[in-house]
Order: sequence, then structure tokens, then C-alpha cells
Amino acid sequence: MLESRERIGGACTIEEPWPGVRMSPCAYLAGLLHPLVIEELDLPTRGFSWSPASNGLFIPFEDGTSVQLYDDEMLCEAEIRKLSPHDVAGWRAMSDVVRRLRDAIRPAGNNDLWIGGAPRSQELEERIGNDAEARHLLFDWSMAEFVEHYLCDERLQIAYLGQGVIGTNASPFDSGTASIHFHHSCGRMGDLPGAWGYVSGGMGMVSFFIADAAQEAGAVIASGVSVAQIIPGEGVVLESGERIHAPIVVSNADPRTTLRLLRSAADTAWRTQVESIPIEGCTLKLNVWLRELPNFRARPGTHEVHHFAQINTPLTKQEWKDGYQAAREGRLPNRLWTELYFQTAHDSSVAPDGTHTMSVFSQYVPYTFADGKTWDEHRAAAKKLALDTLAIFCSNIPDALIDAEPLGPPDIEKRVGLTGGHIFQGECLPAYMWSNRLSPRTPMTGVYLCGACTHPGGSVIAINGRNAAMAVLADMSRGVSSAAGISACG
Repeated sequence: MLESRERIGGACTIEEPWPGVRMSPCAYLAGLLHPLVIEELDLPTRGFSWSPASNGLFIPFEDGTSVQLYDDEMLCEAEIRKLSPHDVAGWRAMSDVVRRLRDAIRPAGNNDLWIGGAPRSQELEERIGNDAEARHLLFDWSMAEFVEHYLCDERLQIAYLGQGVIGTNASPFDSGTASIHFHHSCGRMGDLPGAWGYVSGGMGMVSFFIADAAQEAGAVIASGVSVAQIIPGEGVVLESGERIHAPIVVSNADPRTTLRLLRSAADTAWRTQVESIPIEGCTLKLNVWLRELPNFRARPGTHEVHHFAQINTPLTKQEWKDGYQAAREGRLPNRLWTELYFQTAHDSSVAPDGTHTMSVFSQYVPYTFADGKTWDEHRAAAKKLALDTLAIFCSNIPDALIDAEPLGPPDIEKRVGLTGGHIFQGECLPAYMWSNRLSPRTPMTGVYLCGACTHPGGSVIAINGRNAAMAVLADMSRGVSSAAGISACG
């Protein structure tokens, strides 16, 4: 296994931006990691454990109200009744359609459509049956249409809007964005459907435990080794000029990088497909070191129930539209939507005593700027924009900051190796999902893909890699390839 960076894991690794502070640069929470991978690689015995963020999603509003959307239905319903009593029934119906769709296409066990080859639309339609709402959720509703169909209070509507555009270069008013929300709501970790949580030691431990399983099985892992070229059927050429012979190459690199490494050996139709996939990121990430946790004006305190949840700072509908348009035009918006995560609230081992980590995921920012300036020239302004947005809701921001590290799309591209800084190796909107996603099998002899560009899409899932491995093994058993070993590059 060849890794160009000095440490394995890519976007799901552990770095130390400041002495004694350990953070993953891009991947913050686990929720979609597939139970089958956890079971087959016996990750718990290797040290994998997680703390479900059962306190759900907390949203403070500028008018001083707030809502905590607990994973527990009774607690969540009580919060909604307090904020908007007439929306309780609609919230129940909204939650139920997510549950119905998850149970239809991602039931627990081996009938989960994330396992194996990507299903075609006919199979999805058969699973969904006559459930029109589930069909709209999966295929065509915008996130705005989804929430407006079920909820009346605009505060409650905007509380959810960001969940439809996570890592997605689209507006919550664009068709198909509700499916992004579903994608992130259909996990089954720990027999807790839809739950997310914090991995002990940090998200990078997931990558490290999988690497332990690979090495135990005989894999050799070499980090700090860059691949310069993939030669189908023969292996790879390293930047050093050394050749590694392997009849099978499995690439975890994003598809544009894989295409570049294939050079003229890439199949023409496959090249066209890869180049047609939108892969420009729109996310600003901040890794933050704090003296104390944020003090939200809507619910004061620096060690409260909501600090054990995920937290969103919302935008009005017009701010969503304006912010998306600004980024599309190559400008920073006036305000960012942010999602906040506090690893130290669950696991104090990742920072010095008495201090905290805050991971900030925010949108939208441009990949390139219309004024011709670089991200090096705009990075400080982007960082200030994110902190100013938080200061609207938090009385101790920026005073609680010790330091903060901003990463725009080009920073993610350079540091992690993701083309365009797109965290999912390409858009996850319906037009690029299921059978429309890239297949692990490519037209090039012995070349396979195993990253987020393949079914079932992006996030820390790991079933993509298992699906690729099963495809390789099936082809070997049919004599399609006579591989004696596998070389993976990423």
C-alpha cells in the first residue's frame, strides 16, 4: 500500500497542528462507517470505540431562541413543541420518511444496497414501491422543499437546511439536495440508525485500525512514497523512477488524480466520464484550539448538554441564496453556515488539560477568487469571516481562541490530495450516485477504484474499499486477472 503523505489516512488521519493537540484535518465524526467492515476487520478488538453524539444537533437563533434536535425522539419532540408546537406532527412525518427510506434501501444485514455493486434505478424503485415521499427524498426534492413540505416555522426549517448541502457545491434550494441529508442520515453504526459520534483518540484512528488489520493480513504499507504513473496490467512507477510490478492496481486516489496517473493509457470513454463529474470544493474548514468551549447566548454556559452534540449556526433563506451566489461568483459571502464539533467534550485525551478542540465545517467559499488573488491572500479574511459568524452566537468568541488553522478548498487539495478540495471525490447529488457513480472496475486492465468516487459515495464509510476488494476477488476467480498481489496507491 503506497501513501504519498508521511502519515496514512488522507482526510481521515491525525495531525498535531499545535503541541499536544491531535486533530483530523477533515474528517471529524463517524456515522456511516459500515457495520460489516467493523465486524469483518474486528475493529473493536483493535481498539476502535466511539461515543454517540446522542444529544443530536443544537441550533441557536439570533432572536435568542434555540432548539436541540436530540437523537432521542421523545426529547427531540419536547424541544420542538417548546419552539413550535404546531410542527410536532410534521416533524414526526419528516423523521418517518427518512426511516422508511433507510429501511427500504439500507436494511440491517446483507440486503443493504450499499454492499456490492451499485443498484440501478429500477432496483431502487422496487425497494421504494409506492412511497412517493421517499422517492422525492431520494431523487428530486431540494432540501428547502423537503423541510417546507413538513415544517411551518421558518426557524425550524432553516435549522435543517445545512444538512442538505454538506460538502456539496449546491444551494439548499437546488433539486436533489434533500438526498444529501438522507445520505448522512442512513448510517447503522452500533445499531443506532442515523447516529453520529466521536471516535476515541480521534477520527484518524479508524484509518490506523484498518491499517493494522491489513498489515496483520500481510500487507506492506509504505508512506512518503509518491506514485508518478499507473501502467495497466504492469504496476506503477514511483516518482523516484522505481517500478513496482503488480498486475492489479487499486487506487484510493480521487478519479482526476487516477486519470492523471494513467496518462495516455486511460480509456477515452472513461476519461470523459471522469471529467464530467463536478469536483470543485466549497468548504472552509477550521481546526481550532480553545481555552474554553463556546458560550452560546441562547443557552449560556461552557460545559452544557449541547456541547456534546453537533452545533449549527444557521443562515436565513436569503443568506443561503446570497452566500451560494457569492461563492459561485468567486467572492467570500457576508456570513457562513457552520457546523461545530467538540472532540474534547467526549475525549479529553486529544488536547492539553483544560483546553478544547473545535472543528468547524463551513460553507460556502470559492475555490478561486474573481479578483485574481490567491487563497494565500484571502485566507486571513476567510478565517475572520468564520470567527465573526460564530461571534454572532457566542459571547466568548474570539476571546476563547488560543489558535485557529483555516483550510480552504485549495489547502485541502494540497494537503490531503483531493482534487478541487472536494471532500467526497466528486459530487454526491442524485445524478452522480448509485449506478451513476464510478464503478470499482475500470476499462483499464487490472485497474480498480476504491475511494469515495465509487458506490456508495463519500464520508468515512469503508464499504467502498470492501466492494472494490470483492470485485477484484471475483475477477480473479473468473480468471479475468492472474494477480499475485495488489498494489494500492493514494
